Amino acid sequence: MLIGEFHHNIDDKNRLIIPAKFRDEIGDKFVLTRGLDGCLFIYSLSNWEKIVDKLKNLPFTKKDARTFMRFFLSGATICEFDKQGRININTSLIEYAKIKKECAIIGVNDRLEIWALEDFNNLMDDNKDNLSDIAENLFSMDFEM
Repeated sequence: MLIGEFHHNIDDKNRLIIPAKFRDEIGDKFVLTRGLDGCLFIYSLSNWEKIVDKLKNLPFTKKDARTFMRFFLSGATICEFDKQGRININTSLIEYAKIKKECAIIGVNDRLEIWALEDFNNLMDDNKDNLSDIAENLFSMDFEM
């Protein structure tokens, strides 16, 4: 399970250090793609295969299915770490996530998310007062945290 939050800067060559804790968990090769809410997603190859298997079952006759698959799969690329534990993020993904310099790298169960730090902080600030309501809407009464 991927959990935790780290902050790193992307360099002038579009390289970003991924913390060793996360590198060990996602493996040597992994998939980087556009995520939801304006961030980037990183999946281990095994988790990526599970996602793709689910996408294969979506009806291509449905416009939403075609749109989502185009969005999600066209930005996907198989990546590897360099010797310093960095990944190279292509320009289109950097532009999509509005990454300028500072990034938040967070573990979200089966994936990593890479955020422009300002966007991540805004997301957290915008939702911190609603967290109790969000939890109540998501979990049944018999679920205890």
